[in-house]
Amino acid sequence: MARVEILQLLVSPAHRLAGRPGDAVPELPADELVESLRVRAGLGIVGDRYFNRPAHRDASVTLMAAERLPRTGPPEPGLLLTRRNVLLRGVDIDDHIGDTVFLDCGTGRVELEVRRAARPCAWMDVTLGPGAQRALRGGGGVRCRPVSDGVLAVGAAEFGVLRAAHA
Repeated sequence: MARVEILQLLVSPAHRLAGRPGDAVPELPADELVESLRVRAGLGIVGDRYFNRPAHRDASVTLMAAERLPRTGPPEPGLLLTRRNVLLRGVDIDDHIGDTVFLDCGTGRVELEVRRAARPCAWMDVTLGPGAQRALRGGGGVRCRPVSDGVLAVGAAEFGVLRAAHA
């Protein structure tokens, strides 16, 4: 187990980055950043746009390592701009594709199957700054399938690997 920090959590009821990246950046409501969120096994994050959507059940929760965010200038990069759900410090989550991991904020483990990379799209060059999409290749976060119910909260957490893909 390792101590990590959950820096930000995002629950967005709507898909915000639609259309072409050359279009103006749509409003990205700050109230989508929350202090805690509820995860449901096999369904995703309660209140999120991908909750219980058949096409997204295997990848309904996205995690990203803060250490991978490019520093492109103001505004400070974070979940409003990347549209991931959980921003972590202290673990390179991109190294865990294929693993089953957990996060525990003190209320019990939230177990997640790390299914695949969350590939950065061209919008990253618009929201984060020029070159961000390229900078995030191989480090744009991961898409996970939740395998247990639980609550995640901003602050300190335990992180661990329950089943490694390549043991």
